[in-house]
Amino acid sequence: MPEFQTLDYRVDGGIAIATFSRPDKMNTFGLAMMQDLLDLFDLTDGDDAVRAVILTGSGRAFCAGADLGQGGETFHYKPGGRPGDIDVDGVRRDGGGRVTLRIFRSLKPVIAAVNGAAVGIGATMQLPMDARIASTDARFGFVFSRRGITPEACSSWFLPKLVGVPKALEWLYSGRVFQAEEALTAGLVQAVHPPEALLDAAFVHARMMTEYSSPVSVALSRQLVWQNLGAPHPMDAHRVDSRALQARGRSADVKEGIGAFLEKRPARFPDRVSRDMPDFFPWADEPPFA
Repeated sequence: MPEFQTLDYRVDGGIAIATFSRPDKMNTFGLAMMQDLLDLFDLTDGDDAVRAVILTGSGRAFCAGADLGQGGETFHYKPGGRPGDIDVDGVRRDGGGRVTLRIFRSLKPVIAAVNGAAVGIGATMQLPMDARIASTDARFGFVFSRRGITPEACSSWFLPKLVGVPKALEWLYSGRVFQAEEALTAGLVQAVHPPEALLDAAFVHARMMTEYSSPVSVALSRQLVWQNLGAPHPMDAHRVDSRALQARGRSADVKEGIGAFLEKRPARFPDRVSRDMPDFFPWADEPPFA
């Protein structure tokens, strides 16, 4: 298991819980956190004991955005300027975008349990997750215009799909920080809970999504939905749906799933994500920069 610098990690009943562990720094984002998050989702994808991932914060923040310790030079991305930078055609990749693209490719459901401040990358890293559950103490902000920069972490792709174009533009133009209830009304979060009930609620949600489901079916369903969001025509979805149904139709999971239904008992699915994904997965070619 990787040695995380900015995360505490444990697995409880098949649910991985990763907690940002820099409360004195409001769990701000830097290169170490970027690498920890990339490693985290490699770890959870490769562990068949993990059915879902919960990401939360410690202290008063979920993640209060980028670490601004370099002042006005924070976002001055010089090619090859820092360890861990990756340059393509002279453009240094946005670290938050590397994280959101990795979450996008996750084979396990991902839930944000937003305990406090979630601004900048602290908000945008949540967008490719499957659910966002907030504490009444949570605050959200897409604050880029107030820092003189632009939306990052692929948020211009994800955010309008979650809340619609007008709301996404309002939040991005104004850069204002808003409360959890507004996030709930707009559909950014699915539920709001008192702080002491937040993590339990995230556990319930994670188990609801995975407890009685085939892990391989969940992994494929996640990718079918996310990948097809950008498809130009429903025929693209039909083609990959047909391949998935054909592959899964001859699997041991289908025999078990149908047998369990007919026998009125819980299914015990034998297939594993680490070894039994169909041979056409992943079906989407990785675009440049992915």
